[in-house]
Amino acid sequence: MKSRIITRTILILSLVSLFTDMASEMLYPVMPIFLRSIGFSFLLIGILEGFAEATAGISKSYFGRKSDNTGKRLPFVQLGYFLSAISKPMMAAFVYPVWIFFARSIDRLGKGLRTAPRDSILSDESTPENKGKVFGFHRSMDTLGAVIGPAIALVFLYFYPGQYKLIFLVAFVPGVAAVVSTLLIKEKKKNPLPENEQQQEKFFAIFSYWKKSSLSYKKLVAALLFFALFNSSDVFLLLKIKDTGLSDTSVIGIYIFYNLVYALLSYPVGILADKIGMKKIFLTGLFIFSVVYAGFAINKNIYIFLFLFFLYGIYASATEGISKAWISNMVSKKETATAIGSYTGLQSISALIASSLTGFLWILLGASATFLITSIATLFVIIYLYFNRLATNYTETDSIQKQS
Repeated sequence: MKSRIITRTILILSLVSLFTDMASEMLYPVMPIFLRSIGFSFLLIGILEGFAEATAGISKSYFGRKSDNTGKRLPFVQLGYFLSAISKPMMAAFVYPVWIFFARSIDRLGKGLRTAPRDSILSDESTPENKGKVFGFHRSMDTLGAVIGPAIALVFLYFYPGQYKLIFLVAFVPGVAAVVSTLLIKEKKKNPLPENEQQQEKFFAIFSYWKKSSLSYKKLVAALLFFALFNSSDVFLLLKIKDTGLSDTSVIGIYIFYNLVYALLSYPVGILADKIGMKKIFLTGLFIFSVVYAGFAINKNIYIFLFLFFLYGIYASATEGISKAWISNMVSKKETATAIGSYTGLQSISALIASSLTGFLWILLGASATFLITSIATLFVIIYLYFNRLATNYTETDSIQKQS
């Protein structure tokens, strides 16, 4: 009898992500508008987003290792979603910059707690042959929340224009639904790693896994991190179209459209990646990204912006879930959380630099030059990955390479 690919655990985890993204993405397109309304500059917005992502990144690496060492996944997942849920009403309490930084960091700490253990559960529930499909399904459900959330925000702001604080309280509701849903997950019992195999758990020991990882892992992650250095927060894309004179609701509407494309394509793109190879799909996604940013650099037409956001949705569906599935196939099951956590940790530190740098370049050179620099840098990443042979599945050879 053929076993189900989308198991009960995968389905519940995907629903949890849907609820959480409903809450987070209800606020995401509103966030830059809200921050500008309380006096944040472009540079300060970039620093805030970068700092928040760095918080998530460092904690992803630490809690990924902690999860592998203890053999536990679910407690990290549950606490992570809880922290993200309570951060929403915190944002509505005060408008002081220090408090905004604190509340945003609590949200990202929650993401750091849950991400690697959750992805490890997804990896354990799948096989190398269907991993693209599983991660694609989860990403699709996750992004469906990113369609529903901004849609709620759009309706809310139509009836209550400018009531940004109140919408942070509304976002608390799906956040609670996500936390409750995690209680339905049953974790498969796993033994802790033997003491001699455990990863170092110092909070800032983010490079420890890198030293022992395989050559293929190093090559792939190095390219992904270089790309991350130029891939700033999507907030800057929203600010760009906002500066063309669009209303708040129009900006949110375009963001919903992007996420709808992303949600609808993630699952079929994951299936295609399993059939023709993750590298081909990933490189295609990066090329589309480069085209989109070049378009943002030179375009001023709203209809072309709409088309660029359509392409941006294709890019996201071809890279976000695919990169994690690819990495999880490169490593043994007992260190999946560590490998993904180390990558996402370093990626988030790169995001800190990227968002801060983008804010600085925006002020110094203007939006067009900033977006063009990102487009060109992405082309270099594509060339590098195209000419490098990278493993797609973990083998004993990889294990030997790591130990040599």
